[in-house]
Amino acid sequence: MTFLTTPTAGAMPDVARHAKSPFTGTLDRVGMTAIEVPVLLRGSDGVLSRTPAKADAFVSLDDPQAKGIHMSRLYLTLNNALEAEPLTLAVVRRILGGFVESHAGLSHSASLTLSFDHLLRRPALKSANSAWRVYPVTLSGDLSFDAKGQARAHFRLGVTVAYSSTCPCSAALSRQLVQAEFMAQHAGRDVLSVEAMHAWLGLESSIVATPHAQRSYAVLEVEVADSGESGESASAPDFTELIDLVENALRTPVQAAVKREDEQEFARLNGSNLMFCEDAGRRLKDALDRDPRITDFRVEAVHVESLHPHNAVSIVTKGVPGGFTA
Repeated sequence: MTFLTTPTAGAMPDVARHAKSPFTGTLDRVGMTAIEVPVLLRGSDGVLSRTPAKADAFVSLDDPQAKGIHMSRLYLTLNNALEAEPLTLAVVRRILGGFVESHAGLSHSASLTLSFDHLLRRPALKSANSAWRVYPVTLSGDLSFDAKGQARAHFRLGVTVAYSSTCPCSAALSRQLVQAEFMAQHAGRDVLSVEAMHAWLGLESSIVATPHAQRSYAVLEVEVADSGESGESASAPDFTELIDLVENALRTPVQAAVKREDEQEFARLNGSNLMFCEDAGRRLKDALDRDPRITDFRVEAVHVESLHPHNAVSIVTKGVPGGFTA
């Protein structure tokens, strides 16, 4: 009887190390996408929690003769680091350094993107309620070493924030129809008491038109300064700060917990913040330009039109040479 035996790791063939490719040439990026990993996040109360995430991890392949990279090294470096400590820019920098170090002689650069949902409890607009909101976010970094071994890193944060947008054109056209209805119902009258006007404005039959509004999305990616090898950058915003910046600039964030007083306040905010996608883009550009922690940005304001079957979109960047493009 013949028994199969499992070879030791040292005896197993290592194609990536020893085999040669029939084609030669360097590759900009080789790695994996959609890796399932946990990220450890520290809340505003200091409590740590684990959140499922997806990671894209790459290194360059600089040896034109090498068959391939060692993908298991990327995975283990990433998994071990994310399990050990809360996610920060400094942690991402160390992971990227580990990617390159594990591929000495093969790679001089690495990149990592983490995507997950950022959970925040938000208060209602007027009532005493609060509820959870989920914001899709990304954290990405790339690290490269020059011929002298000097490292250069770039870090980017991304958020997607839902808000409401009420069309200024539709609002003006609606006001015109309400004015016309008022004149039609009160033709020939020279005087109307305040009480009568108040009563008329409260009738459903009087407000014959209302402006259209739609759920909209601000999609941001911002670049922040390199924290360096020593630790976290004091000038880098966190995800909550970036989300707050967007919602404060636009002033009409969508709501979770809503009572009648909250819905009325939401209607008031929409009425006092009429905006085209161009208005939203300019508001966000102004807010980001005034934040010295953000060195570059790309903003996409997407209005998922209720009037049209297509979307209205504005895109703006900071305009940094060699930076983000529209």
